[in-house]
Amino acid sequence: MAEAEPLRILLLGAQGQLGHALAQALPVLGSVLACARAQADLSQAPALQTLLDRHQPQLIVNAAAYTAVDKAEQEPDLAHAINAQAPAVLALWAAAHGAVLVHYSTDYVFDGRSLQPYTEADAPAPLSVYGQSKWAGERAVQAAAGRHLVFRTSWVVGAHGGNFLKTMLRLGAERDSLRVVADQHGAPTSAELIAHTTVLVLQQMRAPALAVNTRGEGGQPPNAPWVPADDPRWGLYHLAAAGETTWHAYACHVMDRATALGWPMRASTPHIEAIATNQYPLPAPRPANSRLNTQRLQSRFGVNLPDWQAGVDAVIDSLPIPH
Repeated sequence: MAEAEPLRILLLGAQGQLGHALAQALPVLGSVLACARAQADLSQAPALQTLLDRHQPQLIVNAAAYTAVDKAEQEPDLAHAINAQAPAVLALWAAAHGAVLVHYSTDYVFDGRSLQPYTEADAPAPLSVYGQSKWAGERAVQAAAGRHLVFRTSWVVGAHGGNFLKTMLRLGAERDSLRVVADQHGAPTSAELIAHTTVLVLQQMRAPALAVNTRGEGGQPPNAPWVPADDPRWGLYHLAAAGETTWHAYACHVMDRATALGWPMRASTPHIEAIATNQYPLPAPRPANSRLNTQRLQSRFGVNLPDWQAGVDAVIDSLPIPH
């Protein structure tokens, strides 16, 4: 069988922690045009349409999002423009041009009241503007009826950009004690794991090179590099590391790992106080249960999702130790 042709790939949100990891992982599939906000502002739909028309990507990977969860409560229109309206533009363009859209969503589409890890079949009930905007984006992508992959993930962490892990390292070096919420449950998931898994899934969704319809029959564009749009493997998946923890236990793990590596930490694990969510009020409510059931992803694509500690440790190990 002939080798698959390299893809024309448009990556949005390339400067974020997930986008940075994707920019490193995606070149195995083809030529990547990596756009930060300056090149692709998702709040500007006409400019986004122009970008798509100009570059004619065969694969669109949308790692851009409005992620300021609390600020979204005061900026609902902007949050929906970026998290819902922009994905609709991307999905409709992809469907019309035989391209694939990969879009990332969040555990915040759920209210967190379930006692079990959420499956893709569970009904969303977002508590915040951010969660509502991300769910609207999911629905827009699905409604376009094109080739798409929506990956819901949670508690993303990476060496690039800001995140909870880096905040804990900074505060642990500055303060003698910390107070961290202990009644919210989830799985820290590394940006590198998300990016690597995305590529593995996309490789399996490539059309066999010699079986491609060269006449464009059956609604497929000539030389379409993807399996047909009605392949049941397109769709929604939960993508998170294995295992579970709380923000408090996560913080303790970070402190222990950093201390063992020689980080100059002032706040040791015994001085990290476990508190309830209602002791740390925020403008946007958070789901108490952010656990995601990943069985669909694992069974359909055979991917391996390691325990959350592996990704967290890899991030800590990659950071320079301050002196």
